[in-house]
Amino acid sequence: MSKARVLLPVRRATGSSLRVGCCAYSYRDYLTGTSPRMSIEDFIDRCAELGCDSVELTSYYFPSPISVRGLHRIARRCFLNGLEVSGTAVGNIFALPPGPAREAQINLVRHWIDLSADLGSPCLRVFAGAVPKGVSLRTGRQWVAECVQTCAEYAADHGVILGLENHGGVVATPEGLLDILRRVNSEWVGAKLDSGNFDSPDPYGDLAKSAPYAVSTHVKTEIRRDGVIEATDYRRLAALLRNAGYRGHLNLEYEGAEDAATAVPRAIADMLEAARH
Repeated sequence: MSKARVLLPVRRATGSSLRVGCCAYSYRDYLTGTSPRMSIEDFIDRCAELGCDSVELTSYYFPSPISVRGLHRIARRCFLNGLEVSGTAVGNIFALPPGPAREAQINLVRHWIDLSADLGSPCLRVFAGAVPKGVSLRTGRQWVAECVQTCAEYAADHGVILGLENHGGVVATPEGLLDILRRVNSEWVGAKLDSGNFDSPDPYGDLAKSAPYAVSTHVKTEIRRDGVIEATDYRRLAALLRNAGYRGHLNLEYEGAEDAATAVPRAIADMLEAARH
């Protein structure tokens, strides 16, 4: 692994540009089950109807087996609907020691790098994971950094950026997330900034610390402040991303109790307003 250096913000043009998209995960209850009420194609059409700029296509909801031709048809559907594929997302665990289990997770991410490239997705969300019992956070972060570094080299060859999500475990805090990015130190790796995953006295402050290193986002309808749930302030979130010079997508990842059929359209409308004001 290359020697760690000072972690620099993502380099972009000056100014900020925000676009709004939706993650397939937001409609997970419709995309799963023995008789799903929605297909990936249906999801894409729905996002177009809602006025989204883009979609994030979560790995869990693709039909099996996945073929290159099938991926191309999905990409075609997005293009004809005027939607960008802002990213894909895979569920992996990297907080593992060297060995077969780690290699299996690296191979899973490499597989989804291949599929992302075939789909035309420029970014793949990856997880860090929780460390095994008895393992220090420092060791866990080192394991994650080693895995991300290995996958980053493969991702660079395929033109896919890896977005490491702040998803609990060793990346539950900005310090943990940025420590891993600093260790990896690759232009093909950045933060997948999830607005609902920092649970602290100042979640917006945590998001502001991490925003300069974000390559993509997940926007939740709720945040947690010391375990207390409150509604997300979309304008405040948009403002802190603008202040960081973020150019990219605000991807709704809906996890609330209300049915997605009614909650998602309202959230998308609110996000569109925040992004364009």
